[in-house]
Amino acid sequence: MTTNLAPRILLAEDEDAMRTYLERALTKAGYEVTSVDRGTEALPLLEEGEFDLLLSDIVMPEMDGIELAQRCAEVSPRTKVMFITGFAAVSLRASREQPHAKVLSKPFHLRDLVLEVERVFEEQAQAQV
Repeated sequence: MTTNLAPRILLAEDEDAMRTYLERALTKAGYEVTSVDRGTEALPLLEEGEFDLLLSDIVMPEMDGIELAQRCAEVSPRTKVMFITGFAAVSLRASREQPHAKVLSKPFHLRDLVLEVERVFEEQAQAQV
């Protein structure tokens, strides 16, 4: 995690309203958020920059969130991954293929999302001690 700076989150969500909603909530919670509408747009950002967390929808056009997470592990292995999805079966697949990633099922309250993101960063900080 970056020091003395707000943790950086890369948000990949194809639904415009949901992306705006999540970005606003996470920014208000003190995170630096970069948002994109598809995995193929997120991948070059992961290759170029340093993000503390990839928060990705699973079902997206061109490249789904699971493939994005697998590519993230290759190009930015220190970036934590958290999925959001509205599909239970997809959630099970994500848990199987990315066992260290948190999966948050839609619908969820923004407070729950922010708490889960905080938990990811707390666990990361504890692991570094």
